[in-house]
Amino acid sequence: MTGMEGMTGMTGVTGVFAADAALLGFARALRAAGVDASAERVHAFLSALDVLRPGVRADVYWAGRLTLCGDRDDLERYERVFAAYFGGGERVSRIAPAPPPPRLRLVVGGGTGSATSAEPGAPPTASLAGSAEVLRHRDVADLDAAEREQVRRLLAAFALRGEVRRCARRRPARRGPVDPHRTVRELLRRGGEPARLRRHARAERPRRVVLLVDVSGSMAPYADALLRFAHAAAARGSRTEVFTIGTRLTRVTREMSHRDPDLAMAAVAAAVPDWRGGTRLGELLRAFLDRWGQRGMARGAIVVMLSDGWERGDPELLGTQMRRLHRLAHRVLWANPRKARPGYAPLAAGMAAALPSVDTFVEGHSLAALERLAAVVRGADDA
Repeated sequence: MTGMEGMTGMTGVTGVFAADAALLGFARALRAAGVDASAERVHAFLSALDVLRPGVRADVYWAGRLTLCGDRDDLERYERVFAAYFGGGERVSRIAPAPPPPRLRLVVGGGTGSATSAEPGAPPTASLAGSAEVLRHRDVADLDAAEREQVRRLLAAFALRGEVRRCARRRPARRGPVDPHRTVRELLRRGGEPARLRRHARAERPRRVVLLVDVSGSMAPYADALLRFAHAAAARGSRTEVFTIGTRLTRVTREMSHRDPDLAMAAVAAAVPDWRGGTRLGELLRAFLDRWGQRGMARGAIVVMLSDGWERGDPELLGTQMRRLHRLAHRVLWANPRKARPGYAPLAAGMAAALPSVDTFVEGHSLAALERLAAVVRGADDA
């Protein structure tokens, strides 16, 4: 093999890995939207694209729709994520089949002999996916207007549900203890003739999620993305509460109930009086616990602080209120956009005082970081 041939072969291999990485990013975006895109389903998706055309948008669409979606609820989420991730809002229609060459793979990176779209004018799907995958890891404070708009579309597809817990209510089940009431009713319905034993099991429901979003001046570059993340949770889940914190505490759950993200952001902007002000985390956390948390909103809930931890008030007060919150909540999470910066250490007085009462401390600067936060909230990732 000559040097040039070796370079070309290496470019092709790199391109295959890049294409697969982009498609795996699409699967992660689906999981963040609530689609159960398990490892087995993702493997089936990639295997299907091995024999289809990864560079053709319609083939990627149908391969993912048939392998990654498990029920009817997944279809609408899939449509939203696909449009946001690969660009274009129109629904992909079925196309006339064309005989693809065996194991056709798209090479991203300009290598010779790369497979391109078989349809004239079709968008380079994996290239679009690759750009979306890169965008997932970019700091939202550094994005331009077009990139922010794409991030907003991806955030609109998010789904945030608290981890599941068992409740006292029972539900019919195939396995479990015998349900005497339903079994007796079945016997009476059959006139005393032998009948199949009816069984039940504990019902499950997601825990309440409470989001406290910092809208102070130091969080201004991240406030829009974090509020849209909160909107995706509140607009689809009745057990989600959203508050903004700065110099005042404002409950914005009702404003977040608008299905349209832009309408919700406009309603929040009108309701919140302390945009880009200072930060009084300790006082506001005490106000939240006194008025809402102690009465039940925080009891057994997953409480998420979205803040950089800058505190203009007394850090000791914040530490005291965080300990109080930790005793009430099931888990306390803190997402800090500054955590992703090289050499970051939680040395700010407020952050240092709060951290001992935080169960999980994560980044919050990018789409990928918010996807991981959503996984931690639903109990899928505790690292």
